[in-house]
Amino acid sequence: MFLENTVNHKEQFGWIEVICGSMFSGKTEELIRRLKRAQFAKQKVEIFKPSIDTRYDEDMVVSHNKNEIRSTPVPAAANIAILAQGCDVVGIDEAQFFDDEIVKICNDLANSGIRVIVAGLDMDFKGNPFGPMPALMATAEYVTKVHAVCTRTGNLANYSFRKTDNDKLVMLGETEEYEPLSRAAYFNAMQKNQEKEANKKINNF
Repeated sequence: MFLENTVNHKEQFGWIEVICGSMFSGKTEELIRRLKRAQFAKQKVEIFKPSIDTRYDEDMVVSHNKNEIRSTPVPAAANIAILAQGCDVVGIDEAQFFDDEIVKICNDLANSGIRVIVAGLDMDFKGNPFGPMPALMATAEYVTKVHAVCTRTGNLANYSFRKTDNDKLVMLGETEEYEPLSRAAYFNAMQKNQEKEANKKINNF
């Protein structure tokens, strides 16, 4: 369970919260919820997302159920350090798409007294740790892992299975390209893909 920190004004340090999980697990929804609470409390809030993420809107951070909050798209993590000065709370969506410098920047912001809330995929479509997310989770005070519902079994899902043949690590998509799967369903789906690839190679000889 996530418990928000109580502010001790004698300690001039912030902290890092990471919200992680598979696609369609509610990461962005939870990020927006926390940020809107901070805005309601009249705290100065800035939200950032990678400029490559234009799926729903170029400027807004938008969850799958269309909840949204205004953000600043940035091409690299370094831009966040410049634009976040003077904030009480900084939100970062789709953190897995940023370069590794995002880890240092989040820690520098927290050390300067800012509450940093980061959301991102913890694993890529191959089931490997995704980009800077493992390091962010390691240095964060709070890590919340959220789950989707497996489209094939109805169990909790923590894998993002890519339904297309595209092998690029970064490929933006929605339900047409990805589906959330449980461990067992993901293992079976990946095994079928490997068998298809093996059969293709045999047929090409």
